[in-house]
Amino acid sequence: MADVDVFISNYTIVDPEIYQLWIEGFSSSEAVSYLKQKGFGHSMGAPSDLIASDVLDHYRTYSLIELYLNAPTKLMEQSCFQLEPHMRDLITEKYYSIDDVVAREILGKKLSSRYRKDLDEVAEKTCVKLKSVRRQFDNVKRIFKAVEEMPGTLTNNIKQHFFISTDLAKKYACIVFLACLRFETTKKKLQYLTFSDLLTCSHAIMIYWTYTYQHTGPEYYDTEMDKEFLLDLRELRCLLDKEKEIKHLVCMRLKPVLLERAFHELDGNFRSYWRALITIACNLHRNRELRDLFVDLCEKLIDPWRQNGWNREQVNKFLSSITQSVLDLEISRDQETRCLWDRYMQVITICLDKMYHI
Repeated sequence: MADVDVFISNYTIVDPEIYQLWIEGFSSSEAVSYLKQKGFGHSMGAPSDLIASDVLDHYRTYSLIELYLNAPTKLMEQSCFQLEPHMRDLITEKYYSIDDVVAREILGKKLSSRYRKDLDEVAEKTCVKLKSVRRQFDNVKRIFKAVEEMPGTLTNNIKQHFFISTDLAKKYACIVFLACLRFETTKKKLQYLTFSDLLTCSHAIMIYWTYTYQHTGPEYYDTEMDKEFLLDLRELRCLLDKEKEIKHLVCMRLKPVLLERAFHELDGNFRSYWRALITIACNLHRNRELRDLFVDLCEKLIDPWRQNGWNREQVNKFLSSITQSVLDLEISRDQETRCLWDRYMQVITICLDKMYHI
């Protein structure tokens, strides 16, 4: 007769280290080898077959729990697995964890079954095990379908329905937002941007350019751009006629803090930078131009700054100076233009700061 290993317990035991290996896509045999290398069970003199049997038991348990993790509300209601609240939170948070490198590859891709078949390329490129990449892809797709048309803010909706932390919910909110609005993130010139860069940019847009800006309530979505605001941005075209005044104010602010060479470069190319900022603003009401926001910022501002040897500090000083110069100029003239410019530049400044890599 064959030997059968039997484990009997009351509360479900979750070993954080073994669970992490399962989450990362290790097979049971790979997990056993990894644990042996770390000296797991050595202090107790546990034989290899006992360690392997223990790992297999954990893996079987996690595979059964996974059925409930696909809908975390069911995990809260089920009685098959007795889990302490803190352990239930841990396994949910770990299950929905997502690697930044994997998230970056998923951005801009259709969440289709066809793309899922090609995830081995993502696994190879990111050095993340295929099983883990598939888990992360399936989680993204599941969350996207659940919240894309749900009223309210993405982060709160994801937290409430999937019982994960705010920081993790923000990551998924970024992916859902960029997918819903179809922002271009896959072009070659944008490949240098990390998921962290795009996370910061997307949350700035959600805060300042959607209908949730200065509004609260379930009727406001942060997946819906404030169309009236984007249309009103066309009014900033009037600032093109005030280029000389703006340039004078900017140069007065920056001359004492820039090196002579940098100041002369700014003086010679100010018109190009100024018109780029205004042109981008005036075209954002068009869906195509909005989707290409990151591309336009890269081509019209970041690339020229790089070619002219700007460093990040110089970029931030210029953006701060030009923002304040317009506000100072318009404060006694047109309050509406002032408010539009301030709201517009809140996002542009954050995006350019994160996107400008030397």
